[in-house]
Amino acid sequence: MSRASGTVLPETASNRLGFRGSRGPILLAMMLSMAIIAMDSSIISTIVPTLVEDLGGFASYPWLFSIYLLGMAVTVPVYSKLADTFGRKPIMLVGIGIFLVASILAGFAWDMTSLIVFRALQGLGAGAVQPMSMTIVGDIYTIEERAKVQGYLSSVWAAASVIGPLLGALFGWLGFWRGVFFINIPICLAAAWLVWTKYHERLEPKRHRIDVAGAVLVTAGLGLVILGVLQGGNAWAWDSPISISVFIAGGVLLAAFVLVERRAAEPIIPLRVFRSGIIVVASVLGIAQGATLIGLTAFIPTYLEIGSGVSAFIGGAAVAAVMLGWPAAATFSGRLYLRRGFRFTTIVGTAFVLAGAIGLAVLGPWPTWWAVAICCLAMGWGFGWSAVPALVSAQSSVPWGERGVVTGTVMFSRSLGQALGAAILGAVSNGVIASLGGDENDPHTIVVASAAVFVGVAIIALVHFGISLAMPRERPTGDVPVAVAIEADSLLGDEPEEGRATA
Repeated sequence: MSRASGTVLPETASNRLGFRGSRGPILLAMMLSMAIIAMDSSIISTIVPTLVEDLGGFASYPWLFSIYLLGMAVTVPVYSKLADTFGRKPIMLVGIGIFLVASILAGFAWDMTSLIVFRALQGLGAGAVQPMSMTIVGDIYTIEERAKVQGYLSSVWAAASVIGPLLGALFGWLGFWRGVFFINIPICLAAAWLVWTKYHERLEPKRHRIDVAGAVLVTAGLGLVILGVLQGGNAWAWDSPISISVFIAGGVLLAAFVLVERRAAEPIIPLRVFRSGIIVVASVLGIAQGATLIGLTAFIPTYLEIGSGVSAFIGGAAVAAVMLGWPAAATFSGRLYLRRGFRFTTIVGTAFVLAGAIGLAVLGPWPTWWAVAICCLAMGWGFGWSAVPALVSAQSSVPWGERGVVTGTVMFSRSLGQALGAAILGAVSNGVIASLGGDENDPHTIVVASAAVFVGVAIIALVHFGISLAMPRERPTGDVPVAVAIEADSLLGDEPEEGRATA
């Protein structure tokens, strides 16, 4: 495989953790990149009336959300492997470029079908940007620094998920829905310029054998499974022939993928990485984290707005409490896992998530925005102490040549968890609403349905906590910050031998 070499940057006055050091522009690029893909996951939700009035196709508008998430999720494993093979920089730039072109095209969409196609293209770009942002941070920061920096990225994702609908509401109020796509242009250009000029990898050239069969099988197989989860109970019934066929076809393709990967010279997903208990636990934790988060962001705003009569701003602010706790806890988690280990820190974090989820379930029948905000704050704190250490431990357990795959696997698991959580919790909500007469505008109906959803979130949080107990006790080994050449006056002299990472 390729060898990455360069300089491991020491913590000095000119290269500090933050935005003024030599790594600052790269970190800023990663945060900008994460912001745009997170915003586009939710920004359309508040412009639907204006958009449908202009383009028509109301019955098809849910695909604007599903196709984006689908395109992003299924391509993560492929991009992650390509980054381990050819380097992070070209894959990151390709992802930003695809997302930029797709955003421009979406801004000029002429009907609902064309907009759905361009949203799918946006998802294909986002599938590269999301894991590459996390992987590059894992490359250029030491294990001691990563908790705080990953906390930055996580908080950006969470904040953008709330800011997105607010921006969408503004553009909808202005009657200019196309602005939600055009706003991506300057952000993409700024992020691409920073990556192009400030981030430099040195890779020894080597001929590679691209696992085309594996890439096709994993993309198609995951695509069908996630499609079945996203559309089950919406576009078709769960027990309908099309639903069953989609899941069976997806399962067959994934089984074929496993067989191909066992024989591939350079597999898309080296199956040996799953021999590590740390990676397995981090991936399963990711599924539970994604399912728990979607239970908060998808249901709490409506629950508070209809159930207690608060404004949309207050409902969104209650969920935003997750973003207050997450980065704050992530900042301190680094100190804790260096002293007590990844397992202890993750267990403490999942315990906070469980406590907040139980509080939400208990208080569900009595909607109060400040009580919901406190529960969300506790859960955000828990995610800061569990999600970040789990990801850092997985990254730190493998060398540079597998770090992209491992990061992509954990990020994909979170996306899968969101899809599964949306499907399962949505089914719970719909079932309760149907049993109460089907009136979705009745405050009592919404409160009862949401309370049932919060019980489901608490059950998922309990599973989340149980999974953390299975994390291996040993501290990951083999973590060496990847050598990356960064333009900075502080880089002097030759490369130290310990700055080399071999894949």
